[in-house]
Amino acid sequence: MPGGDTPEIPDRLYFRIGDVSDLAGVEPYVLRFWETEFRMLQPKKGKSGQREYRRKDVELILEIKRLLYDEGFTIPGARKTLQEKVRGGPKKPEESRSPSGPSAGRSTVALNHIRKELQEILKVLKKHP
Repeated sequence: MPGGDTPEIPDRLYFRIGDVSDLAGVEPYVLRFWETEFRMLQPKKGKSGQREYRRKDVELILEIKRLLYDEGFTIPGARKTLQEKVRGGPKKPEESRSPSGPSAGRSTVALNHIRKELQEILKVLKKHP
């Protein structure tokens, strides 16, 4: 979250995808996509086949979002950073991030702004078929 505003995670055993989507501020399809890109994110499926995220899954999702949206990592860079964090290995953020320099920071901010605007447009379009 921008400015380090991490949402309060309710004290529950399991969370449905809609709850996690609301907490993280991303659409459910983004969470499903991240499951394919980050192997450490594997929510259980209940008897009804619905995803059941645990608290550690929600925390991981918030970290993935921070790396991608706030820090400007690519998906492979975020994956590598998370894997190194789990292994306790050395971190080389300059290799994991998008190109660096003054313009890269502005580009990341601009792309994040465009992404948010497009998501808002998509919400409006979904409401008006």
